[in-house]
Amino acid sequence: MSTLVPSTPRPGLLARTGGAVRGEWGRLTAVPARELRAHGVWAIPLTCCTVLLTLGFWLAWRTAWGGDVVRVLGGVSAGIPLPLALLRTPVSLFVPAPDLPVWGALVQVLILFGVAELDLGARRTLVIAYLATLCGTLTARVMIALGPDHLLGIDARHGDVLDTGPSAAVVGLVVCIAMVRRAPILLAGVWILMIAEVVAKPNLAGREHIAAMAGVTVCACAYLAWRRRRAPA
Repeated sequence: MSTLVPSTPRPGLLARTGGAVRGEWGRLTAVPARELRAHGVWAIPLTCCTVLLTLGFWLAWRTAWGGDVVRVLGGVSAGIPLPLALLRTPVSLFVPAPDLPVWGALVQVLILFGVAELDLGARRTLVIAYLATLCGTLTARVMIALGPDHLLGIDARHGDVLDTGPSAAVVGLVVCIAMVRRAPILLAGVWILMIAEVVAKPNLAGREHIAAMAGVTVCACAYLAWRRRRAPA
């Protein structure tokens, strides 16, 4: 005679979503939390330097002579010659927009650069940040070359807009961390937010953020595929 075994109820959608979010959170924070507990602030020297440089450049904007120095060192716009823009791009990563609150940029840098440095290492973090910034800078030139009549083009007057700051690097790092740590909810969330930003406010910065994320995504996919091919069977 068979005995009926009561079936275990399946967890609901809310419970499964909560479990997925907790799983992602654990994968994203496990390594950074361990490194911070072991080494403290000495585990994020690149992040500390980036925060100090960003604050220093913002303070320099507020002085008569400092603004000129910052513009010569890291003032990038799509209207300047390309070789000069490429020369200034590494510094422009640390130059916040003078007309925006610096504290938001500092918090973003501290959190995202910090997590990336703890998770990926200082060298990879710097490479990804520069790659994302470079993608945004070059994309601005392409959009201006296409012109306002093209779907992806913009007006030439944007060539005079100062194009600096760590925001492109920040969103690029978020994308890379999400891909490396298999965090699809975070990855989808940041893409949705950035696309919504472009739709709601179609400015140059939003489009550059999309370009930065796309560039990092392509490079991260190529790197992960290369690493899988090299892995022993």
